[in-house]
Amino acid sequence: MSSALGIFGGTFDPIHYGHLRMAEELANALSLEEVRFIPAGQPPHRASPRTDAKHRLEMTRLAITGNPRFVLDDREMREPRASYTFDTLTSLRHELGADRPLWLLMGTDAFLGLTAWKEWRQLFNLAHIAVAHRPGYRLTQSDMLPDILRRELEHRRCGAPPASPAESIFLKPMTALDISATGIRQHLSSGTSARYLLPDTVLNYIQQQHLYTTS
Repeated sequence: MSSALGIFGGTFDPIHYGHLRMAEELANALSLEEVRFIPAGQPPHRASPRTDAKHRLEMTRLAITGNPRFVLDDREMREPRASYTFDTLTSLRHELGADRPLWLLMGTDAFLGLTAWKEWRQLFNLAHIAVAHRPGYRLTQSDMLPDILRRELEHRRCGAPPASPAESIFLKPMTALDISATGIRQHLSSGTSARYLLPDTVLNYIQQQHLYTTS
């Protein structure tokens, strides 16, 4: 059986310990051989990232250095058009073949908005989806979960990682870390400390490049 691969996308503006811990816990739970961090070039469902692609790519590289299971993938930044997860997974399938298990890693907020994504139903033909949520949270009981997505969750939810290459949904409570990129940017723009919210290597880079400052 082919080893499982995790896919973790985001603007990473900046990447922080919440991202890294989520990837680590899902990688352990799913026995992933590798997690590919794929910084978004131009996300279609939100405003343009505040920081240039080259800086977000470098911050991600610095953050994952030292973890042999984490790998940087810049494919979305090489594309001049908007970045869609469907296109990224299709590209990966062409490279890796149809049999390797792929896991799309995401948090609860991303999953709740899944029906707005391009070809969202087809994502299940390309990969499994792993959703990290805070302890005690009941995604199936959430008032924010669309009925159409609730039915998909009821049909596809698995209790353990399957050997198949795609189609399932796996829910995993994770260590609660109330860290957000928005909050970090606010700390940095106001001149307050963001230390211990993100790796020192990333924070040093931010300071050297004068990112997220108001001047």
